[in-house]
Amino acid sequence: MCLAIPSKIVKIENNVATIDVDGVRRQASLLLIESPKIGDYVIVHAGFAINKINEEDAMESLKLIREAASLIFDKPKKGDG
Repeated sequence: MCLAIPSKIVKIENNVATIDVDGVRRQASLLLIESPKIGDYVIVHAGFAINKINEEDAMESLKLIREAASLIFDKPKKGDG
């Protein structure tokens, strides 16, 4: 299963964006996005920005992803009480 993560564009150079999610920066192709700008939020999948998203929706999506991750990774281990 793949998960597309909302990311903020912080730099653009030659149709490649530097994107940021919680301080983690990666590169993503902008070839599929019309008129990308620094500060835009995009949905990134498999190294490509595939859609723009408004900041409010991006923040809500990230909040839900964090909550889901905490349910998976913060579970008490058997025998931990």
